[in-house]
Amino acid sequence: MLRSRIIPCLLVRNKGLVKTVGFADAKYVGDPINAVRIFNEKEVDELMVIDIDATVQGRSPDYDLIGRLAAECRMPLCYGGGVKTRAQIEKIVALGVEKVALSSAIVESSCLVAEASSSVGAQSIVAVLDVKKAPSERRYEVYTHNGTRPTGKCPVATAKLLEEQGVGEIALNSIDNDGRMEGYDFDLIELVSRQIRRPITCLGGAGSLGDIEKLIVRFGPIGAAAGSLFVFKGAYRAVLINYPSQSVKEALFRKWQSTHE
Repeated sequence: MLRSRIIPCLLVRNKGLVKTVGFADAKYVGDPINAVRIFNEKEVDELMVIDIDATVQGRSPDYDLIGRLAAECRMPLCYGGGVKTRAQIEKIVALGVEKVALSSAIVESSCLVAEASSSVGAQSIVAVLDVKKAPSERRYEVYTHNGTRPTGKCPVATAKLLEEQGVGEIALNSIDNDGRMEGYDFDLIELVSRQIRRPITCLGGAGSLGDIEKLIVRFGPIGAAAGSLFVFKGAYRAVLINYPSQSVKEALFRKWQSTHE
C-alpha cells in the first residue's frame, strides 16, 4: 500500500539555507549540509532542495553543492534549480540524486519531460508548479523564475499535459501560502489531484503537524512538504531543525487508514 511522505523542503541561496515568505524576504537560517546531517539523524522520508536563484540568474546547476548534498544524504534527495537540459538532468542523477525538479524548463520546452523520463526514468522527474491565485479573477496561474513571471497557464491543464508527457510526480507549490504557516491551499490541491493519477507533493503553508494531518486524511497517500515547519520553532520562529518521530508519522498514517476502512 502506498504511504504518505513527509518532506522537508530546503531553499538555497548563495550556498546558504534560507526561508522565504510569499517567495520574498529570504531569511538566512543556516548551512544546508549541516541541515542534511540533522535530517539524516531524524530519518526523514525524503528531502527536497531548491536553488531559488539559479534560473532567475541564468546559472547552471551548482554541481559541487549537489555532489556534496548527495554524498551526505541518507534519504532520497530531490534537487531543483537552473535545470534546463537532459544532459544536466543526467549529470545530476549520476551524482547520486534520486529526483530532479523542473520548473521553468517544462514551460519553455515541450519535449524535455519526455526526453528526461526516457533517459533517467519517469520516477526521477518531478514537475514543480509554482502557483498563484489571481484574486480578482478567482483563478490559479502557473508562475516561473521564483514566482516572478506569470505564464498564463492553468495548473490543472499543465499538470494533465505533463502527465501525458511522462512526468513521474507533480509538486504543487502555493506562492500565496509560502512561509505563512497557515495551512495548505486545499482548493488548489483538490483541483489538480482529481484530474491526474501521478503522485502529488504539496508545498506552501504548513505550520503544524495538524496541517499535515489534515492533508493526509483528506487526500490519502500524498507528499506533504514543508519548509518553515521544519526549520523554525515557536511563535518567534527561532531556527531549529525538527521533524516528527517515526511514531508520530505512523499515527498520522493510521488515522488516514481508519477514515478509509
